[in-house]
Amino acid sequence: MNKYELAVVLSVKLEDEARSAKLEKVKEMVTRFGGTITNVEDCGKKKLAYEIQKMTEAFYYFIQFDAEAATPAKLEERLRIEEGVIRYLCVRADEA
Repeated sequence: MNKYELAVVLSVKLEDEARSAKLEKVKEMVTRFGGTITNVEDCGKKKLAYEIQKMTEAFYYFIQFDAEAATPAKLEERLRIEEGVIRYLCVRADEA
């Protein structure tokens, strides 16, 4: 099992309930593809470095999880088409 961190940027246009549901859906995807979530960090609303889809702010979430090597590719495949997710990045966490 490898350690990964998934950064998810959600649209500021989502209502609170819809945003919570979208985050739960992303967490469910991680577990469905064989990952075990170890930590979820909510960084709240942040200003974007550049405008994306006419938005200057978005909500940031960081999800740490353990999974097999094939899991990130499956996750990215699904997140690419997920409405409300404007950016994502999954990286392997170095072992300290």
